[in-house]
Amino acid sequence: MAQDAYASDEGSSTGYVQFWPAGESVKGEFHCADCGYGIAVCRELPRCPMCGGESWEQAPWSPFARADGAIRL
Repeated sequence: MAQDAYASDEGSSTGYVQFWPAGESVKGEFHCADCGYGIAVCRELPRCPMCGGESWEQAPWSPFARADGAIRL
């Protein structure tokens, strides 16, 4: 069953960072815990293509994170 990584706010107030193993079915943006390589997935997390790491950290998400660079008047 696919998990929406954004659905859980557990640990956000305690500073705890959840790590997701390769093979876990997720949706969202993640960074390799070993080298920082970033991916966006809507399926199973792969092994990191840069270093072969198997642990992923969910990237912070904001609906306005990319809007600043996209709109120029």
